[in-house]
Amino acid sequence: MASRRRCEWAGSDPVLLDYHDTEWGTPEHDDRKLFEFLILEGAQAGLSWLTILRKRENYRRAFDRFDPERVAKYDARKVRSLLTDDGIVRNRLKIRAAVKNAREVLTIQQEFGSFDAYVWRFVGGTPKTNRWTTLAQVPARTEESDAMNRALRERGFGFVGSTICYAYMQAVGMVNDHVIQCFRHKEVGRNSRRRGTDKGRQ
Repeated sequence: MASRRRCEWAGSDPVLLDYHDTEWGTPEHDDRKLFEFLILEGAQAGLSWLTILRKRENYRRAFDRFDPERVAKYDARKVRSLLTDDGIVRNRLKIRAAVKNAREVLTIQQEFGSFDAYVWRFVGGTPKTNRWTTLAQVPARTEESDAMNRALRERGFGFVGSTICYAYMQAVGMVNDHVIQCFRHKEVGRNSRRRGTDKGRQ
């Protein structure tokens, strides 16, 4: 594994390496996982992604395994409790946004059948495969992430700026931004084609 070429950002930290090698860029269609990444990407604002990954299990415990139905019911008392939990980022605005976002996810599920069906609309239902050769070429935002940001903000979502939305798209495989020299670029591409065939997405 150590001899494989990877995206530079993967570094050498075991947590980051595992995330890069097994998750980042893999098309995700499970509503709970999609909600999890939305909350984690928002929590990451102003911090490093590695910091959030190291707190991930704490987040899963604190936020009921990212069940949007449960999180949507959090009240002021629960928010105060979360603000005392040193296993997560204790930011009142981010925690409140997570609760509000959970409620909006439930509304979207009622309207579109799933959160998956809604968010994947921003890339036409099919992963976009890029062919970057260096990390410097990877954008921080795109027209698609701008559109997602506008749509989510109109619905009342918090901590979903365009940069956050693009990081989200990268994380859940809506775009494949592994550099072409990285062994995961081809793996993710094959997985994308399989899932597209299996699910029959438009």
